[in-house]
Amino acid sequence: MQLDLFDKVPDSARLKVELFEAYYNCRANKRNTLSALEFELDFESRLLDLADDMISGCYRPDPCYAFVVRRPVQREVFAASFRDRVVHHWLIAKINHLFEEYFIEGSYACRMGKGTHYGINRMAKFMSEGIELHGNQWWVLKLDIRGFFMHINRSLLMQRLNRFLLAQYKGDDLALVLETASTLVHSRPDLRCILRGLPSDWEGLPPDKSLFHSPADCGLPIGNLTSQIFANFYLHSLDSFVTQTLGFKYYGRYVDDFVLMDADPARLKAAIPRIAAFLRSDLGLTLHPRKVYMQPAMHGFQFLGAVIKHGRTYAASRIKGNFYAAITRHNRELGQQDGLVIPRQIIQCLCTINSYLGLIIHYQTWRLRRRMLCDVLDSRWLKYFQIRKDYGAIMPVQVIRRKR
Repeated sequence: MQLDLFDKVPDSARLKVELFEAYYNCRANKRNTLSALEFELDFESRLLDLADDMISGCYRPDPCYAFVVRRPVQREVFAASFRDRVVHHWLIAKINHLFEEYFIEGSYACRMGKGTHYGINRMAKFMSEGIELHGNQWWVLKLDIRGFFMHINRSLLMQRLNRFLLAQYKGDDLALVLETASTLVHSRPDLRCILRGLPSDWEGLPPDKSLFHSPADCGLPIGNLTSQIFANFYLHSLDSFVTQTLGFKYYGRYVDDFVLMDADPARLKAAIPRIAAFLRSDLGLTLHPRKVYMQPAMHGFQFLGAVIKHGRTYAASRIKGNFYAAITRHNRELGQQDGLVIPRQIIQCLCTINSYLGLIIHYQTWRLRRRMLCDVLDSRWLKYFQIRKDYGAIMPVQVIRRKR
């Protein structure tokens, strides 16, 4: 789509202001990264050049970095340049309010006021309500989409985005919004990327989880803000099918992981082939055959790193294992240096531990937190940290002394 198909030309001055706003939002949590620091050296002229490229229709994404992470699970990530992340923030700021009005309450991923804890709490509420009404006859069905991000059909996604934005977006820069979205959706980061790490990092990664093996015209890179939001939009038709066509009230989805609850196990079982058929015909996606979980809700189930049971929620084994591994890794560094560490290592250890504690403190994990901090964490770290009384965080000793 070209800008000259529309009568109104984007306001250059306004775009530049919006890009500056997107830049400040983008760097909020990334300012200390090398790419952000490098961009900041000359950010004003770079943002002005970026605005000119976008208005002239010359904007194209830069090559990105591709690498594999192993926690919480092995996953391929494509990291966009800082310049491109500014564009992602600009675009989402323009259209995300429309998505928020469009999405259902049970869509949890990458949404203001929603997210992991909201999704867990809402599904726990559904479980409690159902068990109180139906007891052991309250059932849970958990499903997963196979290789979701790598099988998103880019042309289909863009067709639906075009239709949605043409109907809902009221700004006079609609052409620029559509063209930028199309450029990002149809970009091929797998063809223009720099590999970080070793080729062996990709060993054990299933082909349906790699953009390098995606079917033709399919796949969005994991790691981009736009990919997360567009993925939610892509699966909105699934949300509508389950809640409206099939009529399931107790439903929630976080990206490609979704849960249904009902008092009739036969009704849930009958929904599986109907959902599979809908995904295949409407979205070109496939249910994961080995990730179909159905049993009485009283037994509990895992969702978003938590084990949800009637009246209580625990941290799942994977989070506990990763937390343990992270602490032992920092203990090993401490041991290699005879208990003396540099400030950077102290900060890294503090941030890692507090990140896990900030996650699991929302669940019934007092004993787990106490064991990790009192038994697993090397006591020599207490030279640098003090443990909060509820085992919900660790704090630098010098900060505590200054407060006193």
